[in-house]
Amino acid sequence: MDPSLSLFGGFSDVGVAVAVATTLVVVYAWRFFNFVWLKPKKMEKCLRDQGLKGTSYKLLYGDVNEMVKMITEAYLKPINLNDDIVPRVLSFAHSVVTTHGKNCFTWMGPIPILHITDPLLLKEIFGKYEDFQRQRGGNPLTSLLAKGLVDVEGDQWVKHRKIINPAFHVEKLKHMVSAFYVSCDEMMNKWEETLKGKKSCEMDVWPDIQTMTADVISRTSFSSSYVEGRKIFELQQEQAKLVITALQSIYIPGSQYLPTKSNRRMRAIGREVKGLIKGIIDKRMAEMKHGEDSRDDLLGILLDSNDKEIKQHGNTKSGLSINEVIEECKLFYFAGQETTANLLVWTMILLSQHKQWQDRAREEVVKVFGDRKPDIEGLNQLKIVNVIFLEVLRLYPPLAGMPRMVHKETKLGNITLPAGTFLQLYTMLSHHDPSIWGDDVKEFKPERFSQGVSKATKGQPAFIPFGGGPRVCIGQNFAMLEAKMSLVMILLRFSFELSPSYSHAPYTIITLQPQFGAHLILHKLDLVVN
Repeated sequence: MDPSLSLFGGFSDVGVAVAVATTLVVVYAWRFFNFVWLKPKKMEKCLRDQGLKGTSYKLLYGDVNEMVKMITEAYLKPINLNDDIVPRVLSFAHSVVTTHGKNCFTWMGPIPILHITDPLLLKEIFGKYEDFQRQRGGNPLTSLLAKGLVDVEGDQWVKHRKIINPAFHVEKLKHMVSAFYVSCDEMMNKWEETLKGKKSCEMDVWPDIQTMTADVISRTSFSSSYVEGRKIFELQQEQAKLVITALQSIYIPGSQYLPTKSNRRMRAIGREVKGLIKGIIDKRMAEMKHGEDSRDDLLGILLDSNDKEIKQHGNTKSGLSINEVIEECKLFYFAGQETTANLLVWTMILLSQHKQWQDRAREEVVKVFGDRKPDIEGLNQLKIVNVIFLEVLRLYPPLAGMPRMVHKETKLGNITLPAGTFLQLYTMLSHHDPSIWGDDVKEFKPERFSQGVSKATKGQPAFIPFGGGPRVCIGQNFAMLEAKMSLVMILLRFSFELSPSYSHAPYTIITLQPQFGAHLILHKLDLVVN
């Protein structure tokens, strides 16, 4: 062979390789430039041309640094009891909405986030879930906390909802009231033991309330106790904190595979929780295969409903897979425990501040139940307790906001949203809007709900503690019933007031919680119902 041809061929191969490499670099550089600059600027112009106001886009990071700084500073110290909680809980959102108006936009990296507080737009979003879906993208590891019903869309959501619905039917909830009673009774006994020989005692009730609501979920979901489910709850709480940290960071595609400390820990927790729940499910399915009747708890009802769906259609695809059942159980554990715990602790804090409402609630409870054990019929008769809970949910909703996104160009009211726009639906801002609720919006006034939610909101869809539309929280009746039972038992056995050591510091770890606990002074009463 001619050496020159061999040499030429070699140079030719090198030249082709260089050309390909150069092309790839140019293509990916262009895509990156488009992602971090051209596309965001185009979207910003689109939003501004429609009259929307917001922050100016900053290369790559957007408003993330400012957001994290404001949140960190807001959480450094508590606030006064009568202060507005919104600037602390939603420091960044409150600042931009105050500056740019109710419907404005900011930037999570190169992605625009439209902040929505207008009730009519919220109603439209809740009613058109096929257009305004759960946010996608971001760090995939955040989904390790829980997916399940809240994470699926379209036909998959219909399937999941149909199979899960029987577990939360009112007739099934009636059978769970006894579990509510037993779990709360254990907490009451613990408090009475702490007060033994004393007229009153100061304690942080928040950890006990969390334990009690966790015990309820263990009993009602898996016919077990908190002791058996404790590890799952502890792991899920740790996972929630890691998820919040991840959500407040810029996600770089592929970074979830880096062996960082938080990535490794999130994966380890995910594996451990999945293994623990799978063990519970496998044991239950083995019992069913051996002819044992399915238990009347959430897992038993879910497995029974799933089995019926599979048999009816003759294929496993019509039902939930084992992994999907595990995800629904993870959701039971996290959402079921958190929602009621939050509602109950904020109720005790507010009733400690407003003794007249605590007294009125206790009088109603004594009148309805007398010396008999609380039951579902009596719980449903409690009008004063009910309006108290509604007002607590208005002031301290479980979720301060709910994320959504549009996958294609979508019309919202008079606004045309570019594909890829994120939306943040602020429950708390809507609940604290004086144009809807009046000048006393920051005050605790349960009587505003005495004629129902519609009257209180002047007919506007502005009260959304459990979301809205067809995807409203499936467990809201469960949470309200559990909270009623717990408060009834507390009111019958204790009066309570704020301790001088209480620090008012609402903050969010997914849900709205008291950052420094709930230090109250409990006084034993002699109104025990046997």
